[in-house]
Amino acid sequence: MTEELHGTLKNTAVIKAIIVEDELSSLNYLKNLLSNYCENLEVVGEATTVEEGTELLEDPNLEVDVAFLDINLPDGKVFQMLEPYRPLDFEVIFVTAYDEFAIKACEYSSVGYIVKPIDPEALVQAVERIRPFRHNRKMEGRLELFHKYYGNPNAFEKLSIAATDGIYFVHIKEIVRLEAEDNYTHIYLRNGERITACKTIKAYEEMLQPINFYRVHKSHVINLNYMRKFVRGDGGYVIMDDGKKIDVSRRRRPAFLEQMRKLQDGL
Repeated sequence: MTEELHGTLKNTAVIKAIIVEDELSSLNYLKNLLSNYCENLEVVGEATTVEEGTELLEDPNLEVDVAFLDINLPDGKVFQMLEPYRPLDFEVIFVTAYDEFAIKACEYSSVGYIVKPIDPEALVQAVERIRPFRHNRKMEGRLELFHKYYGNPNAFEKLSIAATDGIYFVHIKEIVRLEAEDNYTHIYLRNGERITACKTIKAYEEMLQPINFYRVHKSHVINLNYMRKFVRGDGGYVIMDDGKKIDVSRRRRPAFLEQMRKLQDGL
């Protein structure tokens, strides 16, 4: 725990939080981290089961900006606790042991998450993304996407994009290509719209590669369904359906051509 992190979130509006976590040691550890490193955050309630969490949310005097939630509780999934209060008017940050489906669901839906054992820097970053203004959260849409993917990842069709000007929900099949610019990613849609996302292109590469997207260059990920032609040569490049030329880097070219061969064999 570094001195630089301590007090990172000072001098801003107080964020009111609840914690639902069945392991008391984990609950107390999270409370201590929040107290030490997120000075503008106040824990106003805690619970260890779905039943206790439901009773907590039933309190008409409880004001909540964010809920730190373990997914698996002794008496059921935390979703059972949330269901009666939807649409939610507070943020959700899942606190989970490593769970590939849960993490991917969070990434797809732009729902916050922290992996146990909790890293203080990751916790601070998650809290910094909280915006305690209820009319501008779109938490319900994000939670719905999370629930759909977590329950049936093979049927997932939509992506939540945390952009510089808000949260977008787009059908994955509408994404033509992605282009990196520093720590941001420009996402180009079939209708010509461009969305600037607050994630690196590497994060999107990892999410989208299993569903027919390919990173052809350090700055470009393309949807192979919109590729019209590959032009060979030293300056090899792809022509997309919209006429855009995308360079294929020399280093990535052999693997890309192998991918093309597999696609042809699958036809």
